[in-house]
Amino acid sequence: MKPARIERKTALSMEELVQEYIKSMKISSGLNTHRVFAAWDQASGAADFTIKRFYRGGKLYITLNSSVVRNQLSFQKAALIEKMNALLRQDTLFTRDDPNVSWVTELILK
Repeated sequence: MKPARIERKTALSMEELVQEYIKSMKISSGLNTHRVFAAWDQASGAADFTIKRFYRGGKLYITLNSSVVRNQLSFQKAALIEKMNALLRQDTLFTRDDPNVSWVTELILK
């Protein structure tokens, strides 16, 4: 009896394997939301003043405990959105083709 023949498969990089795992476990939306919040903290520098975060449909809602910080950040909304999206583009864990959680299109400060 002949031994079973093993087919050769193309090797995947670790990045591709992680992306496949995220898709198969269906955790991309939750992970993307977490990555958006991390991008907010890094881009704004206002993590210490942030009370609540909520993200849905491209809109990031941020509640701050300082009206002074909120006023300063409101003048920088466009730059903050651009910087957050740039950080998300560099993030290897951010799933770009997730229909539920994708790029930040609007920033609402409360």
